Amino acid sequence: MWNDKVLKDKSGTDSQLILPMPLQVKAWRRANRKMAWGIQQSEFDQIEPSPRLTESDRHEGFIGVILCYGFGADGSGHADSIRSGKLVWDYACKCRKKRAWQCEYIDFDKKDHIRLRPGAPPRPKGFYFVKFCPGDKLQTLNVSQFHKILQEDTGCGPEGIQFLAITHTHFPDMMSERKIPFMALADYDVAPYGFNDFFDAPQLFSSKGILGLGIGNIDRNYPLFGIPSIRF
Repeated sequence: MWNDKVLKDKSGTDSQLILPMPLQVKAWRRANRKMAWGIQQSEFDQIEPSPRLTESDRHEGFIGVILCYGFGADGSGHADSIRSGKLVWDYACKCRKKRAWQCEYIDFDKKDHIRLRPGAPPRPKGFYFVKFCPGDKLQTLNVSQFHKILQEDTGCGPEGIQFLAITHTHFPDMMSERKIPFMALADYDVAPYGFNDFFDAPQLFSSKGILGLGIGNIDRNYPLFGIPSIRF
């Protein structure tokens, strides 16, 4: 479970776990410059005011709104969700240098190794907002069980990587300190042996300051991992 001292300030309201949108935009500008992704100034100028959480959202566990970006194209008018994860993971590895680790069974460059799970909503091209629920109350579920209870929401795909690597880089430190759970990215499927045998999901974790991208079987429960969900 999330540490109550992290979630609440002295007034009993949500603390700044989720950063104000101007700081999230600034973080995206910094990453874009460093990696020369080519996100145009016009795209930044066109970012609209972010939606607000409703009381219903908060009651359902959503803690804030995060800014994401869809890179590339999937040929159907949507972003390439795998590229959207890969480019930002490359950024994490470059920024953290030797303080990032990737499981050898995750290969972003091969379609028979990783995909957006069947039934997951396609991601928009360019900037988009999602409401974020950390999924700490779902630590008793495995990813397969999580998929079965989804209705209007969905799991994290590239959003989880972008969240930890760009807009909310303070979260890995909180993970290392065990103040918050690790994260399973339930909208990605991984085939560890590369034969379209998709039975794993990526997992993001941090230990001793090292940010890791690993995998876990979708039918197995991992008590240290929450399963975040997002709402478009």
